[in-house]
Amino acid sequence: MNWEAFLAPYVQVVEELKVKLKGMRAQFEFESRHSPIEFVTGRVKPVPSILEKIYRRNIPLEKMETDLQDIAGVRVVCQFVDDIYTIIDMLKARNDFEIVEEKDYIAEKKESGYRSYHIIIKYPVETVRGEKLLLAEIQVRTLAMNFWATNEHSLNYKYEGQIPTAVKARLKSAAEAAFQLDEEMSKIKDEVLEAQRIFHKNKNKGGKN
Repeated sequence: MNWEAFLAPYVQVVEELKVKLKGMRAQFEFESRHSPIEFVTGRVKPVPSILEKIYRRNIPLEKMETDLQDIAGVRVVCQFVDDIYTIIDMLKARNDFEIVEEKDYIAEKKESGYRSYHIIIKYPVETVRGEKLLLAEIQVRTLAMNFWATNEHSLNYKYEGQIPTAVKARLKSAAEAAFQLDEEMSKIKDEVLEAQRIFHKNKNKGGKN
């Protein structure tokens, strides 16, 4: 199988989505308003990860495009929990892709303690052979959720998905601490945003921080 040719449209999907989401962030900044988007990252799933997943789920190669939803993945990270839902509403209002599935792991966290909001979209990408509709996943989470999930991912990699019980317990405890931090920061959101506005205003005037 020519993996480079197969994955090329997915690379295009990720790059286009990153440009669009970063554009949304820039629009807020141009209007001097708080942007719910802190930063955006994206990736195309590496071939070994794709193969591992299709073997684990017993997915035939010819069904990868329809049965694997996260070959193309984009992550949107924000400051506050309510920013997540603002971003989701903005994505739902767009007409350049179709949302086909939503998974709210914030309202209902995973057993591991994982929290994030996932949406699966059907995205039209232009190829040399015409338009192609591809599935992609957009994850939206806070900085604290992202910090936790990044560390959990590293541990899963180290232990090949079999994280020791004691470490799992600490991870769950850390997940709750991270969410408690998010909740506490949400309570002083207005104060934080006002401080940021003052900082940027002084910065633009050439003031000292």
